[in-house]
Amino acid sequence: MDNLLTGRVENIEHLFRNPDFSFIKQDVTNYIHVPGKLDAVLHFASPASPIDYAQYPIPTLKVGALGTHKALGLAKEKGAVFMLASTSEIYGDPLVNPQPEGYWGNVNPIGPRGVYDEAKRFAEALAMAYHRYHGLQVRIVRIFNTFGPRMLKEDGRAVPNFITQALKGRPITVYGKGAQTRSLCYISDLVEGIVRLLRSRLNTPVNVGNPREISVLELAQTIKRLARSKSAIVHRPLPVDDPRVRWPDISLARKALKWTPKVTLEKGLRRTIDYFRAELPK
Repeated sequence: MDNLLTGRVENIEHLFRNPDFSFIKQDVTNYIHVPGKLDAVLHFASPASPIDYAQYPIPTLKVGALGTHKALGLAKEKGAVFMLASTSEIYGDPLVNPQPEGYWGNVNPIGPRGVYDEAKRFAEALAMAYHRYHGLQVRIVRIFNTFGPRMLKEDGRAVPNFITQALKGRPITVYGKGAQTRSLCYISDLVEGIVRLLRSRLNTPVNVGNPREISVLELAQTIKRLARSKSAIVHRPLPVDDPRVRWPDISLARKALKWTPKVTLEKGLRRTIDYFRAELPK
């Protein structure tokens, strides 16, 4: 179920041949009805890149609040497990590194990123309220930076931006000095962590991400090398409230889910570069 505000049908076309798959185009901030039995409701709806939630600030807040409320109502009605896709952004610009689940964060609620950060923080609070008051089984996955094929070519996040610029021979834009850090998880590893959490009995938030920390400048240099690009790396002013560090403590996922990422950064980047190379016009 998706209103395709920031998504595209091409990403799921290969699933239409599967008789166990169906697609409903709908905005989940409206009433949700799904006939029959449901085992689980996975609420992953939200703009997720800085460009998207800058362009759609109110829909971002609405899907985190109203959309979560509607999805929780559906799960409660069906007696289903509810899973929320939360985010590392609930930690804001953290003063603790790495970030464990017990860290409450350092978020500017009225900054340009606040619409996303606070929407997800509210969504977590609402999910936990349904768990405590209604006894609903909830799973909250705090997703750290993830990358892989089918990302939009320039969606405002570092990996697709850098790859597109490198393949097109355009300057690779790094914000600030590039000393800010990210931890990048390949999509197949993330999906494995999500499935393990869904099948667990953990009702509290769990970090899922790659614990290898890398600077944004080093990431740009790595992508340039792997893409065999001659692009220059240029620096632009740092955006407001851009997190200086992003590094998950995945001790809980390791212990409770027996999960740890397997795909190396270079292997994941090579696969993603190959995808973008095939997608870009010749």
